[in-house]
Amino acid sequence: MQIESLLRALSDPSRLRIMRLLASMELAVGEIVQVLGQSQPRISRHVKILCDAGLAERHREGSWVYVRSRLNGHGSAPGSALAATTAALLSAAEQDDSAFAAQCAADRARLAAIRAARAARAADYFAARAVEWDQLRDLLCDPVRVEQELCLALGGDLGVLLDIGTGTGRIAELLFARAAHVTALDRSHDMLALARARLQDFPPERVELVQGDFTALPFADAVFDTVTLHQVLHYAQMPERALDEAARVTRPGGRIAIVDLAPHGREELRDVHAHARLGFADEAMAHMLAEAGFAPHVPRTLDGGDLTIKVWTATRGALSARKQPMPSGSAQIPSLSL
Repeated sequence: MQIESLLRALSDPSRLRIMRLLASMELAVGEIVQVLGQSQPRISRHVKILCDAGLAERHREGSWVYVRSRLNGHGSAPGSALAATTAALLSAAEQDDSAFAAQCAADRARLAAIRAARAARAADYFAARAVEWDQLRDLLCDPVRVEQELCLALGGDLGVLLDIGTGTGRIAELLFARAAHVTALDRSHDMLALARARLQDFPPERVELVQGDFTALPFADAVFDTVTLHQVLHYAQMPERALDEAARVTRPGGRIAIVDLAPHGREELRDVHAHARLGFADEAMAHMLAEAGFAPHVPRTLDGGDLTIKVWTATRGALSARKQPMPSGSAQIPSLSL
C-alpha cells in the first residue's frame, strides 16, 4: 500500500462512500451500483482504483464479483500502520463532516434494503426445497443436539477457523463467537449466497466467504487452527483426498471436527440427495484421519433418528511432506449445513 496511490484513490467522493460501505460488509459490484445509483462501468472503475491502491480487493463467485475492504484485515497488507490509520481517518471523517455523515447514513439506509433482499432470496431458496430438506431432517436426530455435541467436542478457543462446505453458514454462525476469525468455504455460489445472508451482520474483519473445492483448498499450508466439515464428507467420491487437504491447511496442534453419518443402507440418498458415501465406520474414519496426519480422538455417537450421526475429532500432528496431488476429475461437491 503506497501513500500516493492511496491518497489519489481517496480523492473522489464516490470512492469514499464505497469504502465506508465496505467497512460494514462485503458487497457485490451490482449491490454497490444499487446503493450509489451510478452505472456499473463507473462503479467498476472506482472499484478498480480502490483495488489498485490496496484499499479493497475483488473475488469472483460465478458471474458475480464481490468487493471487500482490505482495511478490515483482508489481503497482503492488513494490519499495517497505514491501513489502520486510513480506517481511522475514514471513520473520523464521517464523525466530523456532517455532509459526509449524512451521505453515509443515506447509503447505509439503502444498504439495509440490500440486506433484506438477501434474506428474502434465502427464504425463497429454502421454501422451494422445504419438502426435500424436511424429509432428510426426519431421518436425523435433533440438530440442536448435534450442534451441542460439536461444541463440546471442540471445547473453547477455536482460533482461526475454516468451515469447509459451509452450506447455509449455520456452523460458521454457531462457532463464530469462539473463533478469532472464520472462513466459510463452499463450491456452490447458491450456498454462499445463503451463507452471506446469514452472516451479513457479523463484523466483516472476522468473517470471510470463499468459493472453492474441498479437494483443492485455495489456502496456504498450515494457516488454520480449527477445521470443520459438517455433513459434507458423504458427498465425496474420495473422502481421503478432502482430509489430506484439510490436514495441509491445519497448523500442527490444530484440530479437525467432522460431523457425518454412521454406516447405513438408505440407498435412496444417493439419488435424492447426491450422497456418494452411505456413512462412515469409526475404523475407516480413524484410518483416513491418521493417513492424513491427524491423531484421532474417541468419536461421539448421536442416536435418536433413523440415521446415526457421528462426531469425529482429531489433532494435527507435525507437518509432513504433502502427498502427491490426485488426478483431476474428482467429484465437485455442493454442501448443505442446515
